Amino acid sequence: MIAWVVENLIKNSLQAVDSKEGIITIWTKQDQAQNKVILGVTDNGKGIPSADQKRIFRPGYTTKKRGWGLGLSLAKRIVEEYHSGRIYLKESIPDIRTTFVVFLPVKTGV
Repeated sequence: MIAWVVENLIKNSLQAVDSKEGIITIWTKQDQAQNKVILGVTDNGKGIPSADQKRIFRPGYTTKKRGWGLGLSLAKRIVEEYHSGRIYLKESIPDIRTTFVVFLPVKTGV
């Protein structure tokens, strides 16, 4: 299921960036102190207006002309309820940078 979350974040970035000048960066790191893996997706796309940033994880919210607005709300549910993690919008500066971050606990003994 976490693969779907990553796929959704990447698809959102692909739809937000310019097809010729768009840059999407996917990064990971481990926080050993908190026993978590951190995954980030950053793009230089159109961004999310500051007035809308608190609503992005609500069902029905979308910046697209087409779509149901369920992707981020489902991603949040998967991360939090199935993986005991956290997903959040770190920042969105229109036409400069948008970054989503996912924290996932490291499971040992699996």
